[in-house]
Amino acid sequence: MKKRSRIVAFLLLLVMLGSLVGTTANPILKDVRLGLDLQGGFEVLYEVEPLRDGQKITEDIVKDTAGALQNRVNVLGVSEPSIQVESDNRIRVQLAGVEDQEAARELLSTQANLTFRDADDNLLLDGNDLKEGKAKANFGDTGNPIVTLQMKDPEKFGEVTAQVSKNPENVMVIWMDFEEGVDSYREERMKAKPKFISAPGVDKAIYSSNVEISGSFTVEETKNLAGILNAGALPVHLEEIYSTSVGAQFGTQALDKTITAGIVGISLIFLFMLIYYRVPGFVAVVTLSVYIYLILLVFTKINGVLTLPGIAALMLGVGMAVDANILTYERIKEELRVGRSVRTSFLTGAKSAFTAILDANITTLLAAVVLFIFGTSSVKGFATMLIISILVSFLTAVWGSRLLLGLLVHSGMLDGKTGLLGISKKRIHSPAEELDTFDLSTKFDRFDFVHSRKRFYVLSVALIVSGIIALGIFKLNLGIDFSSGTRVEILSDKSLTTEQISKELDKIGHPSSDIVISGDTDNIGVVRYKDDFSKDTVNTIKRDIKAQFGHEPNVSTVSDTVGKELVKNALYALMIAALGIIIYVAFRFEWRMGVSSIIGLVHDAFFMVAVFSITRLEVDITFIAAVLTIVGYSINDTIVTFDRIRENMKKVGKIDNANELADIVNKSLRQTLGRSVNTVLTVVFVVVALIALGAEAIRPFSIALLIGLIAGTYSSIFISAQIWYDLKKKELLKTGGLKVEKEKKQWGSDEPVV
Repeated sequence: MKKRSRIVAFLLLLVMLGSLVGTTANPILKDVRLGLDLQGGFEVLYEVEPLRDGQKITEDIVKDTAGALQNRVNVLGVSEPSIQVESDNRIRVQLAGVEDQEAARELLSTQANLTFRDADDNLLLDGNDLKEGKAKANFGDTGNPIVTLQMKDPEKFGEVTAQVSKNPENVMVIWMDFEEGVDSYREERMKAKPKFISAPGVDKAIYSSNVEISGSFTVEETKNLAGILNAGALPVHLEEIYSTSVGAQFGTQALDKTITAGIVGISLIFLFMLIYYRVPGFVAVVTLSVYIYLILLVFTKINGVLTLPGIAALMLGVGMAVDANILTYERIKEELRVGRSVRTSFLTGAKSAFTAILDANITTLLAAVVLFIFGTSSVKGFATMLIISILVSFLTAVWGSRLLLGLLVHSGMLDGKTGLLGISKKRIHSPAEELDTFDLSTKFDRFDFVHSRKRFYVLSVALIVSGIIALGIFKLNLGIDFSSGTRVEILSDKSLTTEQISKELDKIGHPSSDIVISGDTDNIGVVRYKDDFSKDTVNTIKRDIKAQFGHEPNVSTVSDTVGKELVKNALYALMIAALGIIIYVAFRFEWRMGVSSIIGLVHDAFFMVAVFSITRLEVDITFIAAVLTIVGYSINDTIVTFDRIRENMKKVGKIDNANELADIVNKSLRQTLGRSVNTVLTVVFVVVALIALGAEAIRPFSIALLIGLIAGTYSSIFISAQIWYDLKKKELLKTGGLKVEKEKKQWGSDEPVV
């Protein structure tokens, strides 16, 4: 009865999980906030500068400025805008889903100090004479859109209008975007290019607090003007040092393509797990489905913004989460092969795999945290999703999988049916042989990884030298993130040619020789300029290109200041991640393993850089995200190998010579190689799907991941463990032998079932 109840509990859990996901998934998906790259919109980074000489930029001033920007954004009705203070004197504004991006940027940055002048440009009144919060969008007597204001002092307004009415021109000129307190208004207007509002005629004195401003306004313009005036003049000057805008069509296309790639990649992982691991594979499919559900749930609860890199991180997280399942299942299969029962194999295998899973995930978590600290907005989104993925995988892939598989194991339904666990009876030894997992043969026994290490060293050195030469000749094709400048991405419904785009750019007065055609049907043109264009120039380019090609282009500008900072932060991120990993590995294992791991990681990162140099792929900020992801992922393989080396050394107890040490390293590599191949294969499924079917914007990122995965697998198998062997051999020769506390042989209490 107890065994049957476990099967019933397993089925009930499946029904409960299926019902939970099925009934609540759609509402959760609707609550997911999409980033700029998935729904269109723009992002701008302002540097706060003094409005006048002697003004100090304090923390309070920056916060007040951010508050004023928030008030202005509220006028637009943007859903959940993001306005954040960065680095004490910078403000990052992200507005997703904004249709009229030009108007929105004008609304944000305009100084919004209204001035009233006579025909000779003499200042009569300014924004300080207006009542705060009283500006309203309205309609005049003829139904034309107007803005109504209220004056603080009707008497003063009467005196001013009386003065104007006596002048021959009798007009009061209204301007916006003057900086208050300057000496020469005419000179300042030439520099600041203020916006002309209207020039009403005044033929008599008006002693009233109510003022109407009329002109050739649209309803939307009167709403924006009223909103700006109510928000008040900005206390500082805002200098754009970084901006990016994404057209709505680009966002929709990117979302659809990347979701399709995700479905294909994850489906391939599910299929692989079912075919290769059978019943445990089915359990993995269930827990991975719950894993995706929980990640989206947590992401919505913390009000995260899902970006293209974020989707890539989610998909990558699935590939990494399945790693914990594969580690556990491979250890269970080893225990079954030495003749232990299904129950004992499950308990022992799960326990043996846990330390490797823990160490591997913590090192990846270190890389993700560093990414979050040093990354920009989109990279922070990637890092956030990666951090959530790692934490949630412990809940599902470790605890959830063990719970579900444990119910089936303890029910007895799998006893004697090792085929359902993905292992043939032909590969199982008799319990009478009393074999240990250390004694098991593998498919890779013919490979001598240690004694062939010099060949791998020579190959790696040759490739590194070639890479250095190639890097010196070709250098890196730095994107504007690192080199500064402007990037324009043109979308068309038809195929484009370089000549066609060049001709149109010449027409609008912004020629460029740096034009690249991409897209599945050659319908995307990427144009780069060395100069970081002003807001007005960006608006002009966007209008002209949309008129010619039918879609609003994506335009990104990065100043030289930001470009240098991104390079510096990228180097800091890589160094800190490497330092954190070496400290952790040295603490958990030993310093030689930490050093060997870092050499392997430098090896992997360099190969990614060299391949990007040779292929001329653009290196942008997401490339750094890819490098750090591979740093975290590659260390997984290395740590799993080191964990097995440590375990096998405990089984041997005493090592007298270099051959015995080499035998342990070889055994460990052979035992973990199958797991390494399977885990990298599952991630490759996702990455290849992203390259083939995903959005253009993350294709370089995906290619970098693929290169890194290949390099990381190579270094984990052929470089890192061998370097540790050379370092450890010196200690062995110096001390005359290595002693390790021998692990006691533990067998399960139940009888083996074969």
